[in-house]
Amino acid sequence: MNEYRVGTGFDAHAFAAGVPLVLGGVAIDHPRGLAGHSDGDVLAHALTDAVLGAAGLEDIGALFSSADPTLAGADSVQLLGQAWKHVRADGWELANADVVLIGEEPRLAPHRDAMRARLAGALGVEPALVAVRATTTDGLGFTGRREGLAAQAVALLCRSLA
Repeated sequence: MNEYRVGTGFDAHAFAAGVPLVLGGVAIDHPRGLAGHSDGDVLAHALTDAVLGAAGLEDIGALFSSADPTLAGADSVQLLGQAWKHVRADGWELANADVVLIGEEPRLAPHRDAMRARLAGALGVEPALVAVRATTTDGLGFTGRREGLAAQAVALLCRSLA
């Protein structure tokens, strides 16, 4: 018999000049990046919270405090991998994950496969188990005004009870 749990994650960051844009662990050619203590990767942050939540663990901020100077500019996909070690220590495996970027720009399609590979690699699974998608808000809200990006994620975990 198996036990299944689902977790959700959400993150948002404002655009900032002078920093690279990193999404799903992939550097994207764009005039602005995302402000954040780490690299601001909203896709990786949302997915990290989704897997931690599904496992019943604390959120990304509890593991990786924005007050920790050693995490300034950190690679968020590496942080996802570290969080995943905590989840795996409790016997959980990833059934699948779905991550959605919310924003008017940039276009995600040219980078989707690389993002899936980076995120899946951090979780030790095949890219087919990690969906990466995008949507706009048709000009509404901070993402619609191109002030920043948001992401939401859901992760389904399973473990054997036998």
